[in-house]
Amino acid sequence: MEVMIALAIMGVITTTIFRLYITSHKNYIVQEEVQYTQQNARVVIDELCRQVRMAGYDLPPGMDAVISANTNPDTITVRYRTNNCDTYLASSMPQTSSELDCATDVTCFHVGQWVYIFEPNSGDGEWFEISNIQHSPSRIQHNLSSFAHLYGKDAIVAVVNQVKFYVDNTTDTENSTLMIEFMGQSPHIFADNIADLQFQYRMKNGILLDSVDLAENVREVMIFVEGRSLQEDLDINDFGNGDSYRHRIFSTSVYLRNLGL
Repeated sequence: MEVMIALAIMGVITTTIFRLYITSHKNYIVQEEVQYTQQNARVVIDELCRQVRMAGYDLPPGMDAVISANTNPDTITVRYRTNNCDTYLASSMPQTSSELDCATDVTCFHVGQWVYIFEPNSGDGEWFEISNIQHSPSRIQHNLSSFAHLYGKDAIVAVVNQVKFYVDNTTDTENSTLMIEFMGQSPHIFADNIADLQFQYRMKNGILLDSVDLAENVREVMIFVEGRSLQEDLDINDFGNGDSYRHRIFSTSVYLRNLGL
């Protein structure tokens, strides 16, 4: 009898300890998931802020600094310059297929680079990829069969950064990813488990818009990133998002100091 009572007590104690361990372990996993979601979203927001803050810096005339798309998840493209790598034409192009005869040193450019050529007065311009460079004389060859315009003497060739962000929720339906795409390059994954990306734009008159047509009137970009946990919680069928993942929304805003100056 005493042995049976002792075994029963030990069983109760063991069961209690085991339940406490399971609960503690589950809480630890939950905290790890929350921490992962926060860190992942923070990296995304930091990169978005860094890129959006540069929008419009030293851009050629007539080029939009921000291109928005209210696609739910939203898409944003930002443009800016970060260096002084540019040159200008020493003579007008005789034909739209002609190589570019440049007036200054072209060593800052490289083959395979996408650059922008434009007329400083009219603002007419277009992108092209450099296919070859001659350093003496300074000439740049391009990948186009022909340009859209005949560019005259003093037309400028400049390095312009174009960066696009969007959420891909179709390639892998189990994992929505934030994609980043640079001009002339294939998009690649910047972050996993990003369920949604939303933007709002505050115009210079104070109105909030979900997308913009005239980027020069944008004064603030509000960014909303929805992160998702790495693992599902199978003990909970639905967190309110139609799945068993934990979702967290993080937000911030960026003032565009390079526009409307």
